[in-house]
Amino acid sequence: MKNIYHNILQAKAQNQKLLAILIDPDKIELENVSAISQKIKISPATHIFVGGSIVNNTIIDQLIGQLKKEIQLPIVLFPGNPSQISAEADGILFLMLLSGRNPVYLIEHQIQAVPILEKTNLEIISTGYILIESGSQTAVERVSRTEPLSRINADYAAQTAKAGTLIGNKLIYLEAGSGAQLSVPLEMIKTVSKTVRVPLIVGGGIRSQKEIEAAYEAGADMVVIGTAFENNQNFFNSQS
Repeated sequence: MKNIYHNILQAKAQNQKLLAILIDPDKIELENVSAISQKIKISPATHIFVGGSIVNNTIIDQLIGQLKKEIQLPIVLFPGNPSQISAEADGILFLMLLSGRNPVYLIEHQIQAVPILEKTNLEIISTGYILIESGSQTAVERVSRTEPLSRINADYAAQTAKAGTLIGNKLIYLEAGSGAQLSVPLEMIKTVSKTVRVPLIVGGGIRSQKEIEAAYEAGADMVVIGTAFENNQNFFNSQS
């Protein structure tokens, strides 16, 4: 599946909102992939993200292979580490942790990823990743050893996002973190959306369809659902 970024740009231009379901390989059993795939098929999902902050198991290739047999959606890697790169996927969010100052997540992991990526046909999408304070310490915060940006300073988040686009990031990803108590504030989404021209992804702490719609209305071009879908695979059948 090619032209993932082009299609995201096209959707933004047409004001078509996108939805990604995030699958963490550490939180899924291979024997359950088929059942989960059936739930994704009847959901409004447009993309599947695969990855996590840690990922201790080695099933990513098998997981993506099984997903591809079941679902005709682009599968995009959302890696916390170069070890999570799989040639089986269609693309990869090549992440730069703009909110932190740990050089490992600003450039070192990216350097380590180069020889792995060169052996694949993955579509590489440069993505500025901004972690936002969410009421509790998230896995991203623990693993990256970086502080999230304040949730009450939307202007600084927008300034950070703008810097990312000037560096060359093609996407901006505002993230509250997996299992976050609080999602990214709507005012922050609005401010960042008005500041950058590239597509804006928002994820973390979103637990209802109303919250998805609110994020869209605030300016998110794509919303990512992870924990809410993990905990309730009938999430999209509910009216909450």
